[in-house]
Amino acid sequence: MAQLEPRIIKGLHVNFAPPSTLGLPLALSLMFGWWFPRLFGFTDMDIQRLYPCMEKLVKESVAESGYMHIQATKPDTVGRALNDSPVGLAAYILEKFSTWTCHDFRDLEDGGLTRKFTLDDLLTNVMIYWTSGCIVSSMRFYKENFGKGLDQPHSKMPVHVPTGFACFPNEVMHSPKLWVKQKYHNLVAFSPMACGGHFAAMEEPQLMAEDLQKFIKTIEKKTKQP
Repeated sequence: MAQLEPRIIKGLHVNFAPPSTLGLPLALSLMFGWWFPRLFGFTDMDIQRLYPCMEKLVKESVAESGYMHIQATKPDTVGRALNDSPVGLAAYILEKFSTWTCHDFRDLEDGGLTRKFTLDDLLTNVMIYWTSGCIVSSMRFYKENFGKGLDQPHSKMPVHVPTGFACFPNEVMHSPKLWVKQKYHNLVAFSPMACGGHFAAMEEPQLMAEDLQKFIKTIEKKTKQP
């Protein structure tokens, strides 16, 4: 909506903004950001999350993108199997609640699942897919989009509506402010968060709510200005 109908959208708040295209600014920042962080506006957290690039970006992407590959190529194959096994479905889904909440949870015997979530909340999430049998259709999103290639027209469209970004430290892919602005040209708020990962709204609802409220106040203040 923010891309297609910007006139009716007052603001957009996101907490996940991976770069859709490489682009010269992003490439230069990756190559020289380690030596000249201030030139690209990199913070200490940016440096910690991005470098060394081979380990933090390439290896991490390979380690955490297997699900994306299979869902973008063979969603019906794995989906049918998961629809036939509640334990298999739970394992497939809950693994993400472990590794995408904190990278270090991968080394824990129980995956650290209950350190941030209750079992009731986790099982509720799994049951939404199990009782509706919708895991296959949820996977087909990847087939119908990523399966056509990442260079789709909408990926090149910038967003001009006022945008707020909540930068959670344990997100799957870290996005420095410079990278976010490549897509969201009217970035009015960039909030480095104290903790949280990919499922931020579920993991840190208070932090997310506070940042949303702060962003809304910023938008309302700008709207009232003559």
